[in-house]
Amino acid sequence: MHTILKTALGFFLLLLPAAAADTPRLRFATTTSVQDSGLLPFLLPRFEELCRCKVDVIAVGTGQALKLAEGGDVDLVLVHAPEAELEFVNRGYGVNRKTLMVNDFVILGPPADPARIRGEKSAAAALAAIARRGATFISRGDDSGTHRKEKAIWKQAEITPRGAWYLEIGQGMGATLTMAGEKGAYTLSDRATWLGRRDQLKLQVLSEGDPDLLNYYSAILVNPARFPAVKDRLALQLINWLCSSEGQKRIGDFRSGGHALFKPVCVPDE
Repeated sequence: MHTILKTALGFFLLLLPAAAADTPRLRFATTTSVQDSGLLPFLLPRFEELCRCKVDVIAVGTGQALKLAEGGDVDLVLVHAPEAELEFVNRGYGVNRKTLMVNDFVILGPPADPARIRGEKSAAAALAAIARRGATFISRGDDSGTHRKEKAIWKQAEITPRGAWYLEIGQGMGATLTMAGEKGAYTLSDRATWLGRRDQLKLQVLSEGDPDLLNYYSAILVNPARFPAVKDRLALQLINWLCSSEGQKRIGDFRSGGHALFKPVCVPDE
């Protein structure tokens, strides 16, 4: 009997990989904001149903997502750093870049606002005031799209942030918001992640509305000519679906706390 059970168990275990292999799997590297906001958990089940596949999401910063793609370790990326994206494509690592949606960044801080930036429309002026007064600022410091945007604003303000008031933590947006709330500090956040967590944090939006704070997200297929193992057909299906009328409507319909977090802006012939 023991031998029979072992044989049956071994046969069953052999069947598991075969069953799993019947379902195509897509490796999808993306930013923490679209995962943590709940957007991808809202979108992907419908695509998986339509294509009878499984999408394995790797949520990291934009820089890390692009590095995974440069190694051929994923099939596509969804990121939000236009200059880095164009460099990625121009170097031959990616093709078929589609800009899918936009939201914006906001500068958050404690209600007391020691740097006095409340209502400041210029992001560069807001960061300059924070630096001038030595108010604590928490930076993601992780080469994400948000971190790159922050560095661009410091450059615009002609400031190199340094000193005890400026903390780079090398963490994602959620951890950065948590630390900023605990320390009564300032930080830069995408609006979607902020809205998803605002009830848990003692932070307020103090500066917003600068056109430089617009935050565009693009999907890019990893170049199959460079990495033959890339599931290009399935990845293209996902990109095209996200850019379709159904995908764009679902992006626009996604809400958190009654707020629309992303605006669909796909240009199919881009």
